[in-house]
Amino acid sequence: MRDTNKEEALALQALIWTLGDASRADRLLSLTGLTPDDLRARAGDPTVLAATLGFLEAHEPDLVACADSLDTAPAALVRARATLETL
Repeated sequence: MRDTNKEEALALQALIWTLGDASRADRLLSLTGLTPDDLRARAGDPTVLAATLGFLEAHEPDLVACADSLDTAPAALVRARATLETL
């Protein structure tokens, strides 16, 4: 079995970054159908984490800004999403 801790940690950091801006957080909730209660209850769920990364991928400026903030490459976020989607 593959160790996904690194991908999950990166995705959780991306979720925190996303929620750090009210406008971006509102877009995440609107586009994914998640509610604040969903996020509180399922923040570590690979499905929620993958959805967050997919949300960032859908708007490249956010993907790049998040990657810069996390000191990683945008491709690392994309790889993490792909990995989390297989769980």
